[in-house]
Amino acid sequence: MARLAAKDAKPPSTTAKRLASVTGVVERIEEDIVLGRLHPRERLIEDELMERFGAKRHVIRQALLDLERMGVIERVPNRGAQVRSYTAEAVQHLYEMRDMLETTAAGLIPMPLPEAALDELRKIQGLHEDAVRKGDLKRVFRQNIAFHWALFANCGNPYLTAAINDYSHRAHVIRFHSLNQRRYMLRARDEHRAMIVAIEACDRPTLIDLCRKHLTPSKDAYLKLLPRE
Repeated sequence: MARLAAKDAKPPSTTAKRLASVTGVVERIEEDIVLGRLHPRERLIEDELMERFGAKRHVIRQALLDLERMGVIERVPNRGAQVRSYTAEAVQHLYEMRDMLETTAAGLIPMPLPEAALDELRKIQGLHEDAVRKGDLKRVFRQNIAFHWALFANCGNPYLTAAINDYSHRAHVIRFHSLNQRRYMLRARDEHRAMIVAIEACDRPTLIDLCRKHLTPSKDAYLKLLPRE
């Protein structure tokens, strides 16, 4: 974490003041984890975060609480807050839940989908594709999340949608290896396109299969990084 603090240490600016909010701190730490700037088990030290973001201690503490609720960080006795890490077994369990939730939601999406909802998916995907083309990893991450939230919101069950979003947050630390490799970005882009085509064609089995396969790359890439037992 010291590396980031040193790199970002600057006199307070308008940008820094805007970031010194709970939401701003949460989003920046979230992005650092997803983009691989912070690694599993790396400590998050309050004083360093206060200096980096120009934030009060209560803002940093609330941001860490929010990240803990999201499942992105964890509290470890005698170490404090650190980026969450997963065992191979925990990854399998997490992705079993994601598979169950997301394929269930795909089975509930109305077909034909109202044109306004389809247009929203097309618009978000256009933004995602632009980010992929420019190699803007932060935007790739944000637009990817936006696409899936918009997709599964159509299932009509807000509790199911909330559960999908919750488990998606928990997988943030698992995404970093696949998000940082262009072949995975291109695959995600192509699968988003295929999901839209399946919805346009009212082809539910293909949509469900695509949602299931879409989860595999990030899980497999993370598991390859874990030491063999």
